[in-house]
Amino acid sequence: MNQEAINLTVLGLSIAFKPGADMDRVQEAVRLVEERFTDQKLRFHGGQTKDILLTFMALGLADDLLQSQKELAGVQDRVTAMLSKIEGSV
Repeated sequence: MNQEAINLTVLGLSIAFKPGADMDRVQEAVRLVEERFTDQKLRFHGGQTKDILLTFMALGLADDLLQSQKELAGVQDRVTAMLSKIEGSV
């Protein structure tokens, strides 16, 4: 399947790319990035450069990802333990 490149504007920058996800998810990601960037601007009262704000935002998103991965691993461990108990009782 050959997907055509699309243009997307994020934080005022036009970006051309071939989406690997459905467009609803891409638009949701754009909204999240723009919301987080606005939050960072408000937190620092405009006293930081765009690069610094984007770095803080990237760190925040990375932290969210790491926490989600830890939570997922915990859920997977609990499911595995439950399956072992079920298999052991059969």
